[in-house]
Amino acid sequence: VQLQASGGGLVQPGGSLRLACAAFGSSASTSGIGWFRQAPGKEREFVAATSWSGGSTRYADSVKGRFTISFDNAKNTVYLQMNILKPEDTAVYYCAADTDTSRPVTALAVHYDYWGQGTLVTVSS
Repeated sequence: VQLQASGGGLVQPGGSLRLACAAFGSSASTSGIGWFRQAPGKEREFVAATSWSGGSTRYADSVKGRFTISFDNAKNTVYLQMNILKPEDTAVYYCAADTDTSRPVTALAVHYDYWGQGTLVTVSS
């Protein structure tokens, strides 16, 4: 599975961005897609994840109510709609694929086998 993340950029506080994670290759073995982020000098942290079908999702407490993860089956693409962005959301965002089809949607980075390149999100006035 190859993943390609896009959609990052510079946005003012309170603004919105939509990230996309396109999956290529053997996506049939993919059970879920997760978004993680890493700010400068900080550990990588979980943001949101969805099952490949889009039927199950989970979010980090810090983004609940502001971010929405969704899956477009026709495009093999997972989106992360980010609203009411805050300066503390500034980070490099990564998408990753979990290929263990027996596992429910997970927030643990060690469960993800394939990672895309990051896309930088900067929230600043």
